[in-house]
Amino acid sequence: MKLLFVFTLMLFSCEEAKQKLSNFQSSNELCHYHGRSTVLENEAVALIGSAASVEFNVKGDAVNLYLQTESLNRNYYVISVNDKYKKRYKIEGDSIQKIALKLPNSQQNKIGIYKATEAYNDRLVFYGVDAEALLPMESKPLEIEFIGDSITCGALSDNSDLPCNEGDYQDQHNAYLAYGPQLAKRLQADFVVSAVSGIGMYRNWNTENENDATMPEVYDRLYLSADNSTPFQSTSKPDIVSVCLGTNDLSDGDGVKERLPFSKEKFTTNYIQFVQGIYKRYPATKIVLLNSPMLSGEKQYTLVSCLKQVQEYFKTEQNKDIALFEFENTYLSGCNSHPSTEDHNTIVTVLEPYFKTLLNIEK
Repeated sequence: MKLLFVFTLMLFSCEEAKQKLSNFQSSNELCHYHGRSTVLENEAVALIGSAASVEFNVKGDAVNLYLQTESLNRNYYVISVNDKYKKRYKIEGDSIQKIALKLPNSQQNKIGIYKATEAYNDRLVFYGVDAEALLPMESKPLEIEFIGDSITCGALSDNSDLPCNEGDYQDQHNAYLAYGPQLAKRLQADFVVSAVSGIGMYRNWNTENENDATMPEVYDRLYLSADNSTPFQSTSKPDIVSVCLGTNDLSDGDGVKERLPFSKEKFTTNYIQFVQGIYKRYPATKIVLLNSPMLSGEKQYTLVSCLKQVQEYFKTEQNKDIALFEFENTYLSGCNSHPSTEDHNTIVTVLEPYFKTLLNIEK
């Protein structure tokens, strides 16, 4: 049924035929993928994680994109043209959608398609593109992986379609405009986002880890979930791995479930083990720990003291220098006191000089 539908979509109209558009499948070597994704049996590519993407250069002033969501509910994606944000789009239904896109230049345009939601919102499947031609694209010299929770996901940051507390959780997601992807773009780096809303280092926002898996338990799984059938087999070699976790470990939960006092020992022990796993996966990477852009007062002080213990452990026990960045302000103007897209932009401005120093980039 779906194969028939794809065939039907690829029958050009008279207008399209005049433009001499050809179909290029998602498996084309000139399509570049970043983030958590997988190749399906039909050779389409499923974008899984937050801001997982496909990018390609095209010739001509028009293209048709072929996308499908596997979500039973609506999903969202972002399109960028020549590295400029176009908008966040909603996609619904289980059929392959044909998206016609006019482009500003006739000789070359760079197209980016990014999953705006996180892994648990189901996959966004890319089937291919109709274009006059695909053109080579230069690779970027740097790569950064951002590990975190709802902050790093860009959750609750974008209420441009639905106001806060209306619709479903994914309706205010915009992973593309979160601090990680936007910081990477300023630094001209590729990026991977490995983030899960509500997740923590030893417990999640409303559990004591009896039922919900924490980041150390899901990170090595492609879908960042309890499903351990598919490992995360990345060919990436990030120059920096940024970790922003702890907000949920220190949360008070919903006030209904029993919430035990925060355990510095459990948090620090899990954090050290998690960082050891990162070094095992990426031996040459630099690691930077971020405190929380949402916490303040005693909770922020407690988090920073734990992060300094992690930092000191690797300095004394393994002779490794781990960086630590401390936010001086909180960013709470999005939905449910999360960072808004404007807050994320400010966070990028705050982080950029620090990351340039880590990467030895001239300011």
